[in-house]
Amino acid sequence: MKKVRKLYISPNGDRWYLIGDASGEIFVRHEANIASGGHVAHIEIGTFLSSGRGPEHQELLRLIGTLLDAEMAHA
Repeated sequence: MKKVRKLYISPNGDRWYLIGDASGEIFVRHEANIASGGHVAHIEIGTFLSSGRGPEHQELLRLIGTLLDAEMAHA
């Protein structure tokens, strides 16, 4: 079963999602806006995080931080 979580939608219409697929692989899916050709790319998380510091990267880091916050609350 695939799990999908929206990370960010840019003002120009690009979209980023965090995806967990049935095999257990987790990656970022980038869907370019139609004006840019609408290309879709699946990006390994480490590669994604090392590729920039945009709002989509910040949102993934924020999401990871919430996991730590939840873990600390249960410790």
